[in-house]
Amino acid sequence: MTRREFISLLGGAAVWPLAARAQQSAMPLVGFFRSASFADATHLVTAFHQGMKETGYVEGQNVAIEYRSAEDQTDRLPLVVADLLRRQVALIVCNTGSVLAAKAATSTVPIVFVTGGDPVRDGFVASLNRPGGNVTGVSFLNSVLAAKRLELLHQIVPKATIIAAMSENSSSPDIKAERRDLLAAAQAIGQQLIVLDVSSDREIETAFTTLVQRGAGALHVGTGAFMNSQRERIVALAARHRIPAIYNWREAVAAGGLMSYAPSIPDAYRQAGIYAGRILKGEKPADLPVMLPTKFPLVVNLKTAKALGLDVPDRLLALADEVIE
Repeated sequence: MTRREFISLLGGAAVWPLAARAQQSAMPLVGFFRSASFADATHLVTAFHQGMKETGYVEGQNVAIEYRSAEDQTDRLPLVVADLLRRQVALIVCNTGSVLAAKAATSTVPIVFVTGGDPVRDGFVASLNRPGGNVTGVSFLNSVLAAKRLELLHQIVPKATIIAAMSENSSSPDIKAERRDLLAAAQAIGQQLIVLDVSSDREIETAFTTLVQRGAGALHVGTGAFMNSQRERIVALAARHRIPAIYNWREAVAAGGLMSYAPSIPDAYRQAGIYAGRILKGEKPADLPVMLPTKFPLVVNLKTAKALGLDVPDRLLALADEVIE
């Protein structure tokens, strides 16, 4: 190799990283912000990537993404969003617990949320059809399905006159509304409802002891970030105590839970990815209506039903969108 060739190669090697860095810095930067941990959110991130890909954006190729979590520490929310804004993100994607912190921090950077609650009542947007401002997103309205879940649970355990409802100990309007709906639904079909509030691992253990002592024949597992983070523990305890339970996440049934009835949360994140891509292309959050779910899959685990000695009615199996055997 000649000296000229060596210098030419060295120059090229020096220029390429600079060019690559310049290209990366030219990419729009998206902040993916969760109040909870990312430990059990891999499938949600994957779904978000899929949605962005549908609009032409691929991480590392033409968009960069910064991932941030407050690790369930409320006082960290403003700090995390401030860090993202310092990095000059083009938009912020939030879960339920982080939306208000993001909205309080900026009125100009677009915000796309994914929530299981009512975004109008919770103060995220002015209306579903016309969000206004810099915020829009996807609501899968999980808490409003509580009465239907209780009805499905009654079909699979018709002789259970006492039903336990494990609920996140929270002042959230969504959780309060879910509780009201459950109480009304239980009264309508002549069932006694035992509400068990939990906010820690120990309280979950205690709740199962209590529901067994009080003769509950089935369990409705409520919504909320804490409940979601504890789904595998709850599934395991339901199996140990032989309690038929219905959940608001398909993932719980895949992990051994009896049944679930809920919109697809991964699909909600896919839709959020689509909105993120549309905003990066120039659309305004104020002009993008809040998206709502159109499908509510019923998932039944026949292996778990057999272990509990339950015969799943044919009419319920006919309604099921997915049967795990």
